[in-house]
Parts: sequence; C-alpha cells; structure tokens
Amino acid sequence: MNKQVLSFTAALTIAFTSCKKDNNETRTIEYPAMAEAADPAILFTASNGVKVYNGGYGSAVAVDPSTPDVFYMLTDRGSNVAGQAANSIIIGKPEFAPQIGKFRLKDGKLVLEQVIELKNANGGKLNGLPNPAGMGASGETAYDLNGTVLTPSADGIDSEGLVRMSDGTFWVSDEYGPHLAHFDATGKALERINPFGTGQGGRRIPAVFATRRANRGMEGLTITPDGKTLVGIMQSPMYNPSRTAVSNSVVLRILTYDIATGATKQYAYLMENTSLTGVSEIVAVNSTTFLTLERDGAFGGAATNPASFKKVFKIDISSATDISDPANGTNGKLYGGKTVEELNNAAGLTAAGITPVTKTLVLDLLKDLPSVYPHDKAEGLAILPGNILVISNDDDFGVVDNGASGFAQKMLPLTNAVDRNRLYFVKLSL
Repeated sequence: MNKQVLSFTAALTIAFTSCKKDNNETRTIEYPAMAEAADPAILFTASNGVKVYNGGYGSAVAVDPSTPDVFYMLTDRGSNVAGQAANSIIIGKPEFAPQIGKFRLKDGKLVLEQVIELKNANGGKLNGLPNPAGMGASGETAYDLNGTVLTPSADGIDSEGLVRMSDGTFWVSDEYGPHLAHFDATGKALERINPFGTGQGGRRIPAVFATRRANRGMEGLTITPDGKTLVGIMQSPMYNPSRTAVSNSVVLRILTYDIATGATKQYAYLMENTSLTGVSEIVAVNSTTFLTLERDGAFGGAATNPASFKKVFKIDISSATDISDPANGTNGKLYGGKTVEELNNAAGLTAAGITPVTKTLVLDLLKDLPSVYPHDKAEGLAILPGNILVISNDDDFGVVDNGASGFAQKMLPLTNAVDRNRLYFVKLSL
C-alpha cells in the first residue's frame, strides 16, 4: 500500500469572507500545528481526589466552512470506567447530558464559547446510560460511584459521530443502538433512527446493524458535500452472526443513508488487522471519496507498550459492491450461507464476488507530525478548505480506570500531564 504525497507546515492559513450587515469582511485564519482546549473547568472531584474535567469533547469534530475558526466538538456518554464485575460500567455523573461544544480558535488555544446539551423531543436532557433491551442495549449493568445500579434509559446515547448541517442542525451517530439522531441547533431531538423502529419518527436502518458489537457501534459519521446522504462506519466487525464466528474478521460495514428517502446502501471495508481498536471516524472528501481513521488503543511515546498504529486512509466506494440485503434479514445478505463478516478478509470477499472499498494510506500520526502524537484516542476528523485535515482526540474527561471500580487521573506518559482535548492541523495532498 503506497502512501500518498503529504505536505505539512507548522502554520497553515486560509482566507475566507464573512458577511456583515453592510459589507463583507475578508479574514485570514492561521492554524497552529496543534491547539489545546484552554483551562477546562472541573466537573466534579471523586472521593479519592481525582478530578473529572469538563472535557471529553474530542469524540468527533465538525467545521463550519463559513466560519473556519469555529469547531464543534462532541462528547461521548460521559466519564466512565469499567467495573470489576463482568459487563459492568461505572458512570461518574449519571445526570450528565452528552453535548456538543462550540470552540473558537483564539491565540492558538481552543476557547469553549457554547455548550449544546442533547435533548429529547420534549426538551428533556439525554443521558449516557445504556439503552433498554430491544432499543440498543449494550448488555452492560451501569453503577454510580456509590455502587448503586442505574436503570437503563431510552434517552441514553453514546454519541461518537457528528455532522453539522448547513442549516445549523446536527446529526449524531452512537455506539448503542446504533442510532442516527437529528438535533436542531439548540440540541433538541428532531428524529432518531435505528434498526428497531423504536426511535422518534419510526424510520429504520437495516436490521443487520442490530448485530453490532456492544460499544463498537457507529463510531464515525459524515455527510456528502451535497448535504443529502449520511455516511456512517462501524468501529469493528459486527458480531454477525456471533462473536465466535467473526473472531478473525477484519470486515467492517459502511452505511449510506439518503436523508430524504431513507434509502440505504452498504459497503465492505477492510480494517488493517484484528489487533486494532478499530475505525474511529469517517469524513467526506467528495460524494464517493472519504478519509477514515484507524487506531490502536496505546499512547504515543509511552516508555512501555507505545502506540504503533494510528493512521488515516483515503477510501473510495464508487467501485465497491453494494452488500445490502433486499429482504432486510437479521444477518443481512448471505454469501454461500455466510454473513459478510464471516468472510473474514480480502480473500473471502473476493471468493464471494464482493469488491470492498479501495483504500490508500495518506497520514501516519505516529510518523508524519512534527512531534510525537501523545494520545491514545485519535477519534475525530474534519476537513477545512484547502485540504487542511483537523484531528481531535478524546481525553476521557481526564480520567481512566483505576482497576477498582473507580477513577484515576488520565496522564499522558510522554509529558506526564493530564490529557486534554486538542486539535491537530495537517495539510494533505488529496
């Protein structure tokens, strides 16, 4: 696989025209190699003194081309760690509403200007609690920090993918359901689409997506430049038909969703290897070409077990096989009695007559940046005019698992500083 030509400069600039009441003003924006969130507030302090920060905004990033110094960044379900009991999760702040932060680039820093909490159709806040059975349940039992069991919630969303529409509304995808949720500019739900038909409005995506691996749902979401088609990508191979059956699979699914008609298509995407956390994001270059982000779960620059894989690929779906199932069966279209995921790899797809999306490496975060990429979770991608790629990291609200159903501070091994949300800016040759 040949890497495309990449050019990088520490200072990238674009000029844009902003409309005023009486005239137009032309401004030039200069992007640093990296911008960090400025002094995030503390959400709360755990009983062991660990600080949980008002961060977590790097699960996705979206831009407004008319205002290229503004970045919309998405949190996931909130501060959480794995519990010691099987399939348990500790939720640090159960009342936390997943949210979109509006950040502005000022003097090389990201300044939080507005918080848009996600809400249901009645204006009640959404939360990060697992969904009930039949509505996208993750199979987890959630507890608060005091060990109290938390009831599953139909208003739960583990938000991971973000699209900002030209009308100011937002589309969000998640790791539960998976759900595709549409919100107005204030964060109030307009529609919620899933494989079960239980969402607001009742529209569905194909039934096969209900077989997604728990907490490895629709991690990435983008929109084609014409604003008509959502394109989502699953983080990992789905457990289709079972975990055991796909243990060696690198076959992921891409879903396209026509917003007006609800028509869908599906394509096979080959992840680089089975050891990866998976695909964290997808962003549109044009109607058939996209960038994806694949990564491991290790920290860049760590003294032991350092990160070895965090890469951006350019893919094209124009010649790929539509693997949709006209019958909308539970396991999707079968090939020789096997699901697409059971075909495992490129050879299996070829033997079944399936052409996956094409794929070319364009950026290696661990080799091509001017300094070591120190984070574990590269999770968001956006493209500014001039092919300036924006990359966000999920800082997990500054906390990680302490191994005892509680929180420890999330420190970057390279710098020994608490992880914070950052944006990295890279000029690509696409």
